[in-house]
Parts: sequence; C-alpha cells; structure tokens
Amino acid sequence: MKYLLRQKLLIGAVAGLAFAALGIAAMKPKIRHDLPPSPPPQRDFEHVIAGSGITEPSSENIAIGTPLGGVVDRVLVQVGQGVKRGDPLFALDTRHLMAELAVRRTAETAAAAKVDTSTELLADLEDQLARIQKLDARNVVSTDEKKRIEFARNAAQLRLRESGAALLSARAETFAVQTEIDRSTVTAPVDSTVLQIKIRKGEFAAEAATVPLLILGQTDPLHVRVDVDENDAARVTTSAQAYARPRGMSHVKIPLKFVRFEPLIIPKKSLTGDSTERVDTRVLQCLYETGSDATRLFVGQQVDVFIEDVSQLAEN
Repeated sequence: MKYLLRQKLLIGAVAGLAFAALGIAAMKPKIRHDLPPSPPPQRDFEHVIAGSGITEPSSENIAIGTPLGGVVDRVLVQVGQGVKRGDPLFALDTRHLMAELAVRRTAETAAAAKVDTSTELLADLEDQLARIQKLDARNVVSTDEKKRIEFARNAAQLRLRESGAALLSARAETFAVQTEIDRSTVTAPVDSTVLQIKIRKGEFAAEAATVPLLILGQTDPLHVRVDVDENDAARVTTSAQAYARPRGMSHVKIPLKFVRFEPLIIPKKSLTGDSTERVDTRVLQCLYETGSDATRLFVGQQVDVFIEDVSQLAEN
C-alpha cells in the first residue's frame, strides 16, 4: 500500500510539473520578426542633404471663412471639385435680408414719390413767379405778394433738395442690404481645387470660426515644403538636384524643381520651441515643385527629400 501511494504521489507531482511547464510556455510572449512594409529610402547622390517634406498646393492652403454669420442654406461644391475664380462655394440663409430688402425698396419708392411731388410744387411756384413778374411790369401786383411767392419758391427748392437727399439715402440703404445678400454667397478667390469641406447644410457658420469652413488650393502643380536642419542650411543651393520619395513607396523617385527659400528659419514642427526644452531644432524651409510624377502624390502627404550636396562636390 505504501508503495502504491508513493507511486501515485510521484505521478501527481510529475503531472503537476508538466502542467506548470505547459502553462509557462503558453504565457511566454512570441517574438515575431516582421519585415517593414516598405524598405527604407535610398540616397540618390554620393553627397546628400536629407530632409523631411510635406506636399502642399502651389498656392498654399486657402482657408475659406464667411464675412457674415448665419445658417448655411446650400453647399454648392464637393471635395475634389475644380472651381474657377468667382464660382459660388456655399450660400447662407438670406430670408431675413430679403425681407429687409423689400422694406428698403418700399422706402426708396416713397422717397422717389416725394421728389416728384417737390418737383411739381417747385414748377408750380416757378410758373406763378413768372406770371407775377410779367404783371409787376404793369404795376398790377404788390411787392408783398411777389415776395411771398419768391419765399415759397425758395422753400420749394430746399424741400426738393431735402427729398433728393432722402432718395439718395434710401437708395444707399437698399444697396447696403443687397450687398449683404451678395456677400451671403461665398465665392472662390482663385482658380483652385476643393480640398476639404467642414460645413454642411443647416449648420451655423460663424464669422470668426477657428476651423476653416472650406480649404482650397491650386494642385497643379504641387509643391513640397522641405525642412532642412539649420546646420545644413548653408549647403543647400538653388541649382542642386533634388528628388522626393513618398513614405511607403521608397521605389518611387519624383524629381523636384527648386522654387524658393522661406527666409525665416523656424523651430521644427515636432517641437514647440519653448526655452524649457532640451533640444530646440530649427529648420530652413525650402519649396520645390513636383515634376511629371505628381499624380502619385496627395496634398498633405509626407515624403523623404534628398538634395545633392554641391559643396562637397566642389571640395572634391
């Protein structure tokens, strides 16, 4: 009996150790060595200046707002649509302005009627004065009566001027309301493409919105804004060749044409530039124009840019 009991205890201990070993093996993390989705980009020149770039419209992003606050009545464009200068983008609800315009036009009509009345009254007094002057030559009309007609004629002239000024004021008020109606339809400032729409029908469009209601940009051609470290800024020349390789497509090589330097060196976008930071990297921004392969790029896409270091070639 004791022998059998020892055998059972031994078998149970072995089974427990095996179960624990299997549990530990199951909980052990599995390390996978996955290859990157795309190989890292290769340099295009023997001596190179590398920088990170982002694509943008050649006009830069045009943030569209509204000159008036109001509820959006219609959105007249779609994302990706090309628009010409002056094409309507969206329109606000103008029912209250149309009602006010009707009131202003009625006031303008009343002012015009007063001008006509004053004109007729002045013509009547001018005619009376002309008749009195003819009779005065025969000493038929008294001086007092003649003066009264002259004063009435002068007062009629002043009333005509007053009613004319009131008519001009009424027309100006009508024009002001009509201008507000025209401004309620926001139009494209330049020939461009609609890149983003952040407003929908029925939403309220604020005058001082923090987020642009629409974003436009000229996408033909595209520009690449490259951040070059300030230590390498002096070695970048306008005549140096440059290529871009999109992230995830390192096999694609897009030729670039130099456009301009941004004259102000700024803190790198990944940093805030505060004095409390340990590192304060500053960069020179260079703008390049994409070549014929621009159809492979989208606005806002990141690319790796390689610029030929002409200074090293000159030294060699």
